[in-house]
Amino acid sequence: MILYLETSRLVKLFFDEEGSAETRDLVGRADAVAASIVAYAEARAAFARKRSEQEIGSDDFRRLREDFDRAWGAMFVVGLTEPVVRAAGDLAEKHGLRGFDAIHLASAAAVASAAGGAGVLFCTADRKLRAAAKALAATASAEGLKAV
Repeated sequence: MILYLETSRLVKLFFDEEGSAETRDLVGRADAVAASIVAYAEARAAFARKRSEQEIGSDDFRRLREDFDRAWGAMFVVGLTEPVVRAAGDLAEKHGLRGFDAIHLASAAAVASAAGGAGVLFCTADRKLRAAAKALAATASAEGLKAV
């Protein structure tokens, strides 16, 4: 199984919060982990916010950034291509998604298409995005895609 981590779940690998244990378990069971290239900037912004809100100190922030860069290097990163961006536009219109949420879903669908039936599990903490992923997974155009 290929696990696609949307940013809300990706950051749970680095903080103990609701959904962290489940996310770590899914990563441990996955054959591969994928994410959109936009998740890098989104995750780093989330980490910086925790530092600025003094939830983590400077030393922890530095270690966190190093750990994240190591984990990122082991992931399959989905680039922004014209087909992914156009599919994201369609998904945003159809499901009322924000831009980056639609990019994540379109990226996961692209991975599912390229995987040729290997199965891609789309993992998000966002209810609206999860509902859109489940709706997309129910269509023939997203064969192999599942959402959690």
